[in-house]
Amino acid sequence: MLKKREPLTDSNLLFVVTIGIFLVMYISSIFAFGGGFTRPQQFLNLFNENASLIILACGLSIVMVGGGIDISVGGVTALVCMSCVVCMDDKGFGILASILLAVGIGLAFGIFQGLLISYLDIQPFIVTLAGMFFARGVTTMVEVRPRTVQHGLFNTLRDIEIILPGLGYRARNGNYIDAKIELGVIIAVLIVILIFCVLKWTRFGRNLYAVGGNIQSALMLGINVKRTKFYSYVLCGLLSGIGGYVYLLHTGSGAVTQATGAEMKAIASSIIGGTLLTGGVGNVIGTPFGVLALGTINNIVVALRLQGPWWQGITTGIMLCFFIVLQSVILAYRKRSRTAGVKLFARRK
Repeated sequence: MLKKREPLTDSNLLFVVTIGIFLVMYISSIFAFGGGFTRPQQFLNLFNENASLIILACGLSIVMVGGGIDISVGGVTALVCMSCVVCMDDKGFGILASILLAVGIGLAFGIFQGLLISYLDIQPFIVTLAGMFFARGVTTMVEVRPRTVQHGLFNTLRDIEIILPGLGYRARNGNYIDAKIELGVIIAVLIVILIFCVLKWTRFGRNLYAVGGNIQSALMLGINVKRTKFYSYVLCGLLSGIGGYVYLLHTGSGAVTQATGAEMKAIASSIIGGTLLTGGVGNVIGTPFGVLALGTINNIVVALRLQGPWWQGITTGIMLCFFIVLQSVILAYRKRSRTAGVKLFARRK
């Protein structure tokens, strides 16, 4: 007997919609603008330039699925970058020690904020807002001036690029330019796969969706709501530390103003990727597509020669509103369809 095909869940439906819209937008850009959009390297640069943002957005997706929010990730990223630069150049830290420092900073923020939010029931926006200001302040204490990494082994690691054969292009002078991706992209892809597996096939993942969907129902099912929320913030903090180090791998520098607005871009990417702010719905595989969609919008703004810096903010805001409205319409329609189906079934009985 053939198995009856299960209907798409809300998370998977929004994921499919996100991918569809991104593909339509990018393919339309190829036909409309040509040029760089036709080169695989420009598409790969979306990953190269946003690898750290993908990691941060995955952390936001986790807490948002659980019904929370974390706006400290940009500040944590800046603190990680500056701390690692100073410790490697001035304190003699090696690569491993700097990685442990980055992870430790992220975990410290995740644990402390998770305790306040989960066990003291303080609003997550207030706690993480304080965390954002605290991280920026500590970054200033570590070093005020912008710093560039001088550590030889780190710069060697930073310069590693993976060449993708057959995807390069020939420049106007006749030279062949290989298509390359940075080491941070590999890290980001592995993290996305790992988080997807955790959310889909572990008890923590199932509990997180239940808590984000309805806390009272989760309590009735015997789920430890406070512990689940706490773990989500710890995991988000850990990803903030890793994302900060990947950011450092890309820029090779530290500054107080680094990653300004990264938390808002991460939230926007997560929403565009199909995660609802209300919790309970989201697919972390869609989050990178949200990041790619934002990057594509920025490239379109450049292709249209809109020079003002405000245009990227305007287009991002319009795109975010569009996805929020689209998600609301789709979920409202599905809810009405389910209600109508239940009533029809009840009448037949």
